[in-house]
Amino acid sequence: MAAALNLAQRSAILARPNPSIACLIVRNNIVVARGVTAQGGRPHAEAMAISGAKRAGINDFGDCDFYITLEPCAHISSRGPACADLVAEAAPRRVIIALEDPDQRTAGKAIARLQQAGISVQTGIGRDLAAHHLAGYISQKTRGRPHIMLKLATSLDGQIALANGESQWITGDQARAHAHAQRARQDIIVVGGETLRHDQPRLDVRLPGLRGRSPRRAVLTRQGPVAEQYGEGWLTLSSPSQIGDISDVHHIMVEGGAGAAAAFLSANMVDEVLIYRAPIIIGKGRAALHDIGLASLADAHDQWRLVDSRMLGKDRMERYWRTA
Repeated sequence: MAAALNLAQRSAILARPNPSIACLIVRNNIVVARGVTAQGGRPHAEAMAISGAKRAGINDFGDCDFYITLEPCAHISSRGPACADLVAEAAPRRVIIALEDPDQRTAGKAIARLQQAGISVQTGIGRDLAAHHLAGYISQKTRGRPHIMLKLATSLDGQIALANGESQWITGDQARAHAHAQRARQDIIVVGGETLRHDQPRLDVRLPGLRGRSPRRAVLTRQGPVAEQYGEGWLTLSSPSQIGDISDVHHIMVEGGAGAAAAFLSANMVDEVLIYRAPIIIGKGRAALHDIGLASLADAHDQWRLVDSRMLGKDRMERYWRTA
């Protein structure tokens, strides 16, 4: 299952607007075929894996196990068959599923369909990893909004710029390259109106091979549409809550500045915090956050848990997920 999740993760960008799912077909402890959601969302992983196995001369799956990172779809679509039907028709010995699908068109129906076909089904193997990988899809299906990451690049004392606004560059090349890779995984990047007016950021992905993966751009501002002044392609948001009105979006990164970051935190709409911390001290400068309405220090504790930390050159990257 870990191998399947790694395969799905590598294809996450290409699968949009669908979630990236992987399916491994195993016979005698050997992976004999694999499939992952194709570019643009179709064909699905199960169809790709079964097709690959048949091309390799495997037509009888009775002694095979299917490892699938998300419950196969159970609904009819104009874009392709229901994967639950494809897997049931293949009739493997066992199907191992990391995570049940929260989509009400499928939720539990595929598992029931496979069991009715006499196939052994096991769920929950790799559930936590799958939930992290599919966080955007799950958030959209269960909360009606995308998974929202707040990205900060700060000094040791929590500043994002000098007092005069100079901010290029707080972090080094390796940290910035990592941040661009994170951008490529997003559907939309949001900045605040002040950041747009002061920095006029490009918000694109400037890594070899990923330059075509730049996400859409949005600005959080109460001053109305900005296209006339800053060019087409900017989505204007008057409040964080409008994020839920955007369709086919699973992942959003809030990248600056202090006002936009505070607005999303105050609205309790940040699911993940990604911090790049440079080994410099600025002193009086521009803080990473404005007031987020915290009434008591006790309320700040036990809200976040560290899930990743590493050095990127001289800078440290830390990733936190909200605890609840």
